Amino acid sequence: MVSDRPQAPSVYKRRLAGIGGLSHLVEKGRNAVGAAGTRRLDLTQRWRRQPVSLPSGVDAVRQSVFAGEWIAFGPNDFPAFAGTMAVERVATGFRWAEGPVYFPAGRYVLFSDIPNNRIMRFSEDDGHLSVYRQPSMNSNGNTIDREGRLITCEHSGRRVTRTELDGSITIIADKYNGKKLNSPNDAVVASDGSIWFTDPVYGIGGFYEGLKAEPEQEKHNVYRVDPKSGDVKVVVDDFVEPNGISFSPDEKKLYVLDTGFTDGPDNPSHIRVFNLDLAAGKVSNGKVFAEMPKPSITDGVRCDSEGRVWCSVGWGDPNEDGVRCYTPDGDLLGKIHIPETVANLCFGGQQRNRLYICGSTSLYAVYTGVQGAMKP
Repeated sequence: MVSDRPQAPSVYKRRLAGIGGLSHLVEKGRNAVGAAGTRRLDLTQRWRRQPVSLPSGVDAVRQSVFAGEWIAFGPNDFPAFAGTMAVERVATGFRWAEGPVYFPAGRYVLFSDIPNNRIMRFSEDDGHLSVYRQPSMNSNGNTIDREGRLITCEHSGRRVTRTELDGSITIIADKYNGKKLNSPNDAVVASDGSIWFTDPVYGIGGFYEGLKAEPEQEKHNVYRVDPKSGDVKVVVDDFVEPNGISFSPDEKKLYVLDTGFTDGPDNPSHIRVFNLDLAAGKVSNGKVFAEMPKPSITDGVRCDSEGRVWCSVGWGDPNEDGVRCYTPDGDLLGKIHIPETVANLCFGGQQRNRLYICGSTSLYAVYTGVQGAMKP
């Protein structure tokens, strides 16, 4: 049992436990968010105690990750946690989990396990985990269109595909100007049916996440597929390594991540934002929305219904591993710490308020105080 409430310390420490013996301390408190203009945590007013003990017979995979002594709500305007505030590891045993997408009709999450060449399915209602597709052509990013069909970016296929409602697979894009795409990474579908996707070279750099090959495209582009003609057009061509992609809820902004830092220390590790003219299929006025703390990078991004931007963080300082949340203006609201490098994330659940997080070997979930935009 926890003891009586202590005074809030100047530097708040939370123990992360329950992951196969893994435990470490993450400091929060004194300028914990670490960005200019971000408010400090108010630990004296917004706190909650959690008992460390867990019921007997609870599967270790479904134990609360953050079953530590103290859990803070964070700044008043950081809507990261709701209810018990538990971040749960709901599934594990993967080599590199990526590209989660939620299907509300079936109440399940699909996500890629890239090196194992499979798409996994986590059923939200009973916690059942199963293989949805294997081989998956080393699938990476997944999303859902307005008809409820799966859109997948495939590394070894070097293509973007759509899984029809009868299970057949349609190739959406595999070439541009007669040459093979590099290795499509992530995709988003607009309300007009157009499909926008990124095309870095990660999937052809070796044999771990795809098939090693020489790139045929001169640049690493962001593409748009016309919903009527199927024509593939370049919308942005000046990224080093374009990665995660998302629309704002009103589809007036396009967010694209650049993880070019993986190719060299002088390259970017940030989120860019563009003004979006959806009807014209064009973007303009691109600028940096948020910088990541190098050597960390951000790999996946989603928006909630009020326009806040949620992105993954990993591959650098372990204290930065997890999820960041930004205001629509680019101010950092706060972080959710995860004890693994985080690649991607998506909102799900019956109320669209559960954030699913792909953290390397595991799938995590946390109930938030917001609803996902649920625009793929």
